[in-house]
Order: sequence, then C-alpha cells, then structure tokens
Amino acid sequence: MVVPAYNEQGRIEDSLLKIREYMQGAGFGFEIIVVDDGSRDRTSEIVAQLAREDSRIRLVQHRKNLGKGAAVRNGVRSSGGDPVLFSDADLSTPIEEFENLFAWIECNELVIASRSLPDSRVLVHQPFYREMMGRIYNTLVQTLVVRGLIDTQCGFKLMSRRAADDIFRCQRINSFSFDVEMILIARKLGYAVKEVPVRWINSKASKVHPVLDSVQMLLDLLRIRLYDILGFYGRRIERE
Repeated sequence: MVVPAYNEQGRIEDSLLKIREYMQGAGFGFEIIVVDDGSRDRTSEIVAQLAREDSRIRLVQHRKNLGKGAAVRNGVRSSGGDPVLFSDADLSTPIEEFENLFAWIECNELVIASRSLPDSRVLVHQPFYREMMGRIYNTLVQTLVVRGLIDTQCGFKLMSRRAADDIFRCQRINSFSFDVEMILIARKLGYAVKEVPVRWINSKASKVHPVLDSVQMLLDLLRIRLYDILGFYGRRIERE
C-alpha cells in the first residue's frame, strides 16, 4: 500500500494505525509505504518512529515537494506487494473499502474508487464550488483524455502488480492530474479498468488549491493529450 503525504503531521499516525488495524484484522499480508513529499512539518519524524516499531511500515522521503503524482510513482516503484493500493493520507475513502475494490481485481488490472456512481455514498460532501469544479474537470477529462468514467480523481485505487509496474514505467505527470494519466496508460496497455462505488467522507484539510491547482490540472490534461499524440504511452494493446 502506498500513502503519499505532504504536511500530514496532524493525522498521519492515526491513519496508519487505522490501516494497520484493518489489514491485520482482515487477515491480509501488507506493507505500508509512506512517501513524504518534502513536508515541512513532523510527518517524516512520526512515520519514521512507526517504522522503527513495525517493519511493515516504510518511509520514502523526497527532499523537496515534487507533487502527488511523483510521490505515488516513487511509492509504487518502492513497493513489492501484489496487488498495490494507493490511498490518500486523510482516508477520505475509509480503508474498509479496500474489500470492495479487491473483489474486482481478479478480472480487472486497475480498480478505481468512485464517489459519483449511483451506489456511491458520500457521507460528507465537499463545498458546492468544489463539487462544481469537479464536474467541470470531469467534462474536460472526458473530452480531452479518457471517456466513460465518472470519477477519475478519488484517491483510492488498486492495481495488479503487473499493471502497476507497466503504468508507472510510463507515467510522467507529477501533480494532481496523474490519476487521469494512469487510467489512460492502463487502457493504452490493454488493461481492464473498473470503477467501483465507495463510501466517501470529505476532509476539510484539502491540499488542493481551488484556483492555482485547477489551472495546473487543466495544463496537465493538455500535456497528457500531447504526450499521447506523440506516442509516449505506446499503442493501444488488445488483451485477451
């Protein structure tokens, strides 16, 4: 499991303990790789202490902030498990939803949590303006990059080991639009992608700036589209 973290000293310990308790109770073998993406607080110190107490927890550090995409990419590359889950540090998608995704991984190489399917349950909503921005962004995603998915940005995704290795060998985007790039690459490589409804609880301490990050995400969609046109992701493969 990969957990990207940036200035998460207020909740990272609680989140990691919840993950560990759930995984142990469910009987799953696991590793938790926390990628501290250049935090300026005590995030690394807290994770390092937990890692000393439990070898299943590991810390990967970036000396400076590179972006969520870079953090997940380096975390996946440092991991050895199969399948590979990545989760936001705030656990907006509760860790118990892992079983819902795991049920689909045998017949799909990339399973993504969705807040927007009919059976999804959003227990605490984002502010109205953020939900509106999300709908606009999804329209742009559908127009420019990938069609047929309602929610590409939920921070809870499960991949087979093979798909994870292949996807992150090609993945380039360092910021928040890396999710869209992941899905595009998976489809180009012929991997089946499944969207699954989950419970979701908005975290008030969002790291996404409503203006600056929105502009960056739009620019990144254009970059992904250009990379695809230039053939950086390879040709679409039809798998049996």
